[in-house]
Amino acid sequence: MNPEDPNLLWQAFHEGVDILPLNGTPEGCFCALLRYQAGAVIPQHAHSGCEHILILRGAQTDERGTYTQGTFLINKPESTHGVVSSAEGCLVLAIWELPVRFL
Repeated sequence: MNPEDPNLLWQAFHEGVDILPLNGTPEGCFCALLRYQAGAVIPQHAHSGCEHILILRGAQTDERGTYTQGTFLINKPESTHGVVSSAEGCLVLAIWELPVRFL
């Protein structure tokens, strides 16, 4: 799959961030691509279940560090963080066991 394919049904997620649902539903186990514009921010949020993130392109930063292409992250249940995209933006594969709560 080419994430730049104009036929894909990207949806607005947060300002500067689009989401392409791949599997599941946001109310349960959910898998999606997130496409961040340069410097886009996902506000502080808590994870009800595990979150798995694979950085496919670019980089993103949270309170624990900066993560570049190829990095695989696991955020444990009840962990919190906010995310900022790099100057070139980023593309990530995200898998959430349970819904995210924005704080």
